[in-house]
Amino acid sequence: MKTGKLSPKSTANRLSRILEAYSADNINKRFPVDVKDLALQCGKQFDLGSEITEIQAADIKNFVGCLFSNDSKDKWKLLYNNTLSSGRIRFTQAHELGHYLLHRTQKDSFQCNENDMLNWSDAEKDIEAQADQFASYLLMPLDDYRKQVTSRINMDLFSHCADRYGVSMIASILKWLDYTDIKAVLIISNDGFMNWAWSSKAAFKAGAFFKTRSNIIPIPEKSLAANTLIFDERNGANIAANIWFEHAERDMDIQEMKIYSNQHDMIITLLVLPKPLEAWPPRNFD
Repeated sequence: MKTGKLSPKSTANRLSRILEAYSADNINKRFPVDVKDLALQCGKQFDLGSEITEIQAADIKNFVGCLFSNDSKDKWKLLYNNTLSSGRIRFTQAHELGHYLLHRTQKDSFQCNENDMLNWSDAEKDIEAQADQFASYLLMPLDDYRKQVTSRINMDLFSHCADRYGVSMIASILKWLDYTDIKAVLIISNDGFMNWAWSSKAAFKAGAFFKTRSNIIPIPEKSLAANTLIFDERNGANIAANIWFEHAERDMDIQEMKIYSNQHDMIITLLVLPKPLEAWPPRNFD
C-alpha cells in the first residue's frame, strides 16, 4: 500500500476491504474495528518501511493523543488518553493511525487536542481534517453506515450507529452530516454558550451555520437546549425556526433534538431544518 498519494477516503476504504475479507472468513468481527491491532500490523503488512511498534495509554491532563517516531523514523509510538470514553479512544487511535499512513513522511511527531478530533471541514489542506476523515471512513464505512440510516432521523438512530461502530454520539452524527442532503446543524454547548457547531453542506449553503471559532454565541433562551427542565428530547420537538435563525420565516418550524451528557457536562443539540428554509439575512440594495 503506497499511501503517500492516496486520499484519506481511499486509504481507509482499502483497509476496509481487507477487514471485510477477514470478517467474511470469521477471523475477526467486522465492527467495531480493532484499531489497536490494525495499527500494529499495518507497517509490516504493507511493507511501508516503518511501523507502529507501541500503543500505550496515558493519563495526562488536557491530552487526547499523539504519535511520534524514533530518530530513524522506522518505529512509531502511539499514545492516547485512557480517561476518555471508549468511543473517543477508538476515534483517537484511528486519527493517529491516519497520521501515520498519510503524513509520516511530512513530520516526525503529531500531538492532537480535542479540537483536532472535530476538524472535518478542510480535508484538502489541513492534515488534522485529513486524519479525522480517515478515521471516519475506517470506523464507519459509508456503504454500511447508509444501511443503518434508513428510518426517521432521531437520536436513537445515532445511538445505534455509535454502538455499532464503537464511536461517540458526536462522531456518529458528524458522519451523517458529512454526506446527507438534508439541512441539519449539530451544536455542542455548556453553560449557555456554544462550544462548537457543524452544519451539513445543504444547511451551510442556506446560511444555517454558527461561527463558533471566532465568536462567543449564546444558546437562544427559548430553545430546548436552554431549557434546564428538559434533559433529553431524542425524537425532536417542533419549534419556531427563528428561535435559532433570526432571519428564517416566522411561520416555519424546525425539529430540535437534545441530549444532555452528564459525563462530559455538555448538551448535544441536533437541528433538522425543512427543505425551503433560508437563514441568510435580507439583502440591502440601497
